Amino acid sequence: MTETNANPEILTRDAIRLGLPATDKYTAIRQTGDLLVQRGCVTPEYIDSMIVREEEVSIFMGSGLALPHCTNEGRAFIRKSGIVVFQYPEGIDFGGEKAYILIGIAGAGEDHLAILQNVALTFMDCDEATLHKLYTTDDVDFVYNLLMPG
Repeated sequence: MTETNANPEILTRDAIRLGLPATDKYTAIRQTGDLLVQRGCVTPEYIDSMIVREEEVSIFMGSGLALPHCTNEGRAFIRKSGIVVFQYPEGIDFGGEKAYILIGIAGAGEDHLAILQNVALTFMDCDEATLHKLYTTDDVDFVYNLLMPG
């Protein structure tokens, strides 16, 4: 991700969770939100806004990726920009599609759209082999370096 590279704190290795057991999409969204709260990126109210976003417009992006983030109103609960990465090797059902990676996003100010775009573009640039490795790896550094190159 090029835009977020200017802020190395946006993703830290301890914000990457790998090999998680399958669950339902709402539990998975809440898990990403809880870690954003723990990192000090958002207040707890942000999590409810993430759920509302999924109910209004699916956060599933294709290519095994879902991007839990808030509604416009939920941006009031963002304290600082940050992302968290959750990997579910068995997949999470999003209306018949499987997400293996959920990247919870909190973007303060103008960061919000830039982060969403950069994450989506990073995934679009991945070949099938890289995506498969991302869905199944137990290597935090692989995930970190893919999302935060350089």
